[in-house]
Amino acid sequence: MQKQTEQEDAGSVSAIYQEFETWSVNLGDKTIHAKRMPGFFRSIKYKTGSLWLLFFLGPYARWNGKQAVLFDIDNRQFHFFNLTVLPQDIWMLSLLLLVMAMTLFAVTSVASRVFCGYFCFQTVWTDVFTWIEEKIEGNPTQRRKLDNAPWNVKKFRLKIIKHSIWLVIAALTGISFSIWFVDAFDYWRSLLTFRLPMVGWVTLTMFIAGTYLLAGLLREQTCFWLCPYARIQAVMTDSQTIMPTYDARRGEPRGKLQRNAEAGTQGDCIDCFQCVQVCPTGVDIREGQQLGCITCGLCLDACDSIMDKVGRPRGLIRYASLDEIEGKPVKKLYQHTRTWIYIGIILVALGGIVYGLTHLGAMTLRVIPERQPLFVRMSDGAIQNKYEFKVVNKTDRDLHVNVSAEGGVTGQIILGAEQPLLTHHGRGTSFTIFVRAPGENIKQEVTPIEFRIQSTEDPSVGAEYDSKFNAPKP
Repeated sequence: MQKQTEQEDAGSVSAIYQEFETWSVNLGDKTIHAKRMPGFFRSIKYKTGSLWLLFFLGPYARWNGKQAVLFDIDNRQFHFFNLTVLPQDIWMLSLLLLVMAMTLFAVTSVASRVFCGYFCFQTVWTDVFTWIEEKIEGNPTQRRKLDNAPWNVKKFRLKIIKHSIWLVIAALTGISFSIWFVDAFDYWRSLLTFRLPMVGWVTLTMFIAGTYLLAGLLREQTCFWLCPYARIQAVMTDSQTIMPTYDARRGEPRGKLQRNAEAGTQGDCIDCFQCVQVCPTGVDIREGQQLGCITCGLCLDACDSIMDKVGRPRGLIRYASLDEIEGKPVKKLYQHTRTWIYIGIILVALGGIVYGLTHLGAMTLRVIPERQPLFVRMSDGAIQNKYEFKVVNKTDRDLHVNVSAEGGVTGQIILGAEQPLLTHHGRGTSFTIFVRAPGENIKQEVTPIEFRIQSTEDPSVGAEYDSKFNAPKP
């Protein structure tokens, strides 16, 4: 039984060499047809890639009869379930972008370009497009032969089917992007009745063309030439960063598998090129770290499967730092100063976001005192100040508000707000308010005063603002 297994493994290795004889390194002048092999990291790619289903399905979630998550550009609002964020709270978006950037930097410093390998839009869509290509045109060898074959009915039919499916996915991508910014069901109605506005058609067309071009035609060339991250990530990594690494001390000298080879004369690498054939960017990891490596780990799956077949231990290619491969001391994750700096920035930014979200309120008030003049003396000796009220109603309905004031001068009266004032939902509303106080009651040049607005329809909705009442020296 053991002899039969060894014969089967030998046959598998022989088939691999035969496949290699028809394969050559891609230098960018031809399409890379990467081989798909099952394995641990391939399974991870499938799982992380499936997270992008939220991109397609998320806009259809409803909450209280409305789209749960909506970036309403027309009305300058961001709805997230019960939460509404307006342009006045845009500073939280800046913090969110900072969190995302610092997280990317931190992950890159620890594990190189794992974002590219498992989560990137380009990587995931290219993987889907090449999977469809494999189902229609066959394995990599068959696809290369089809590309080199003269045009005939079969080739034309296969290409038309493949590119048609690609265009359908590209169209769904464009539609899914658009419906994050407008109601999903309204968008579909407008699309099916050809009533989309010009910006809608332009956005959809650009996404169809971009997705088809980047994921279907350019593929790995996008990572090489268009993506800036491939170049700037080098400054975020060092010899302690974990990444797919070839153990040259164990693998060299490489060569084809020889049963009668003397012990110690040949390394564990049998030069099967499987690590290169599964690489979506055509990188030979045995030549060291390169610009095209997206840290996807597929070469680890390929190498481990070959090591299993030839009866040698796994890990010839593995996630490791360069220091570990060279036998140098390896720091623990918590010993990296930069990691703590990244974490500190992330925590501070997250704290700011949490504070902002918990202090949004349904209404905000800003009061701007008149500067020229600071006050006006009336004919009866009273002192009057003028204020510009700016109210932002963050609810989904128009509300009337009453204006009141605490502190200030005894006997003061508010003019311009005798009746409840109307505030418009989802945007700012301005009012001009006067405060008049008897001259004999003024005790100081500047008196603190707190203005308050409160909704008549919903008393729980309101806001306060601290200001000052200016007067001449008593």
